[in-house]
Amino acid sequence: MKNIIFLIVLVFNGLLSFSQDDENPVLWSNEVNKISDTEYELVFTGRIYEGWHVYSQHTAEGGSLPSEFKFGTAGQDYELIGETRESETITEYSDVFEVDETFFKEKAVFTQRIRLLNPDVRQIDVNLWYQVCKEVCIPAEKDFAFSLDGGAIVTENKSVDERSKALGASLTLDLKNKELLRATEVGSSKSKSGLWTIFGLGFLGGLIALLTPCVFPMIPLTVSFFTKQSQKKSKGIANALLYGFFIILIYFLLSIPFHLFDSIDSQILNTIATNIWLNLFLFLIFVFFAFSFFGYYELTLPSSWANAMDSASNKVGGALGIFFMAITLAIVSFSCTGPILGGLLGSTTLAEGDVATNLSAGMLGFGLALALPFALFALFPAWLHSLPKSGGWMTTVKVVLGFLELALAFKFLSNADLVGNWGIFKREIFLGIWVVLFLLLTLYLFGVFRFPHDGPKQKLTPIRRGVAVVSAIFSLYLILGLFNVSNLKLLSGFPPPDFYSVQTSESDCPLGIDCFKDFEEGLSYAKQVNKPILLDFTGWACVNCRRMEEKVWSEPNIYSVLKEDYVLISLYVDDRKELPESEQFNFEFDSGRVKSIKTIGQKWGTFQTINFSAASQPYYVVLTPDLEILNMAVQYTDKDTYRNWLTEGLKNFEQSKKAIAKAPQL
Repeated sequence: MKNIIFLIVLVFNGLLSFSQDDENPVLWSNEVNKISDTEYELVFTGRIYEGWHVYSQHTAEGGSLPSEFKFGTAGQDYELIGETRESETITEYSDVFEVDETFFKEKAVFTQRIRLLNPDVRQIDVNLWYQVCKEVCIPAEKDFAFSLDGGAIVTENKSVDERSKALGASLTLDLKNKELLRATEVGSSKSKSGLWTIFGLGFLGGLIALLTPCVFPMIPLTVSFFTKQSQKKSKGIANALLYGFFIILIYFLLSIPFHLFDSIDSQILNTIATNIWLNLFLFLIFVFFAFSFFGYYELTLPSSWANAMDSASNKVGGALGIFFMAITLAIVSFSCTGPILGGLLGSTTLAEGDVATNLSAGMLGFGLALALPFALFALFPAWLHSLPKSGGWMTTVKVVLGFLELALAFKFLSNADLVGNWGIFKREIFLGIWVVLFLLLTLYLFGVFRFPHDGPKQKLTPIRRGVAVVSAIFSLYLILGLFNVSNLKLLSGFPPPDFYSVQTSESDCPLGIDCFKDFEEGLSYAKQVNKPILLDFTGWACVNCRRMEEKVWSEPNIYSVLKEDYVLISLYVDDRKELPESEQFNFEFDSGRVKSIKTIGQKWGTFQTINFSAASQPYYVVLTPDLEILNMAVQYTDKDTYRNWLTEGLKNFEQSKKAIAKAPQL
């Protein structure tokens, strides 16, 4: 169950209460279809108001929260057959969260098949938590009851006793100067430059693939074939250009299934960032790729495929024949391009946004780089004489790629450890492994050791020495980060976060800043030291929260202000730990709706919603120990905006203290 429970929403220019009972942008209905005496299909249908949308169960990590079903007595009275299916969804890029979000418009339909384990069951109760969004996002819940025999629905009334009322009242703050929250600063959103980054990575991967022994020798052979086989020079050039175009087309077409088929599109691939088993699988795959580059075995597609394509190109001729020639190149070069394409796929899953779109951009870049020399050398055949000769340097390229594949593999292992909360693959261990990998690469490039497919030992070339020096410098950079001499900003977001460390304190506060995880404790301390409060609504799985901490909070002139001038209270709205039984209660909203508060995240999510009319994270508020809001709230933003915001908050706090000092004492 998600932890943010109900809603107060910013509508037009004022803060208005918003409840499911009064005005809901989604009208829900449900029905049950009997399949057999023991099997039923539960159908949930939501009619969504124009302009609003509801998020899928499979929307991307780091954006708005996905819909989530809780089937009351599943596993006891009945079992679920397969996953909850969805009707057609829409996927669009979010500038705020920088991810591709998947959602429904106009209508959302979910279906779930069940099989009865207890034949006496006559009613199925299901809870749905979801977000419905327009300019703002509203967290909401809906309880469904399905009568299997057509009988009356039995409703369980939750009681709100005096104890629950007292605990619920403690969540409501008597905020002063609350009107400042109406001018919430969303922060600077970034453009879709991520696609160009992925395209650039693909292009770089294609350039590297050109230097491998599977591709490089093909360039002069293929260009010579086109120029010599054609009666006219212009015809040969045209054929070579067409050959290059088909190479680009083929690699782009490889990304099309990720758009078309539900089994491998972004709805599933986007879960890689948080799925333990998929991350472990990718770790093993990339290790396998790496050792193929080290020369211990060869990755090849069936030779019959290449023979069939080559035969087809000879029989067909013309443009279609050239197309089959391009396919032949893709097949025979797979042993070198396959692992690079695997690395490209891995990069797209680690990047923000829709995996399928990112992959298409990367494949276009890869294909373009691979096709470029065939077109250029056809236009300027004299350049062929300036090409370096094939040799051992191409083997060196493959080994370097092998080390890079290994480094990427451990990123996926780190993801699995973080999501599983195993506490094994801490930041220092991750960086230590990378240090070892790049030191080994440095030693290899300097000729200290060799791999099975290396040729006779030769004198080191200046380029090889230069790459070895770069690898050594990067190793030193990692070592400085390992011992906290450098903050590794160039790798921000790639290694585990700073607070996920073998030296982490029990509080798990980011960047070593003293923080409180409970509002009352933090408020009490702020009163003692008479400092303003920085209220930080965050989440353990919040990508943008980590970015703010690593890229913005780490700035020296921001870090010092946070550490010395503010009392930091970090409230995690996705904390699934259960509250002590004595602190669990039922919360009653103004609409009369009652919700059970059982986890820490539910408590702080409700706290954020009822006091600040917000449900997204990160969400920052500065206020005095007397609960006077000092500045507008901000969310994900840039370092300059955030620094100015903190400074303005301190200035307003000093003015507030002076005003209190001048006020007549009663």
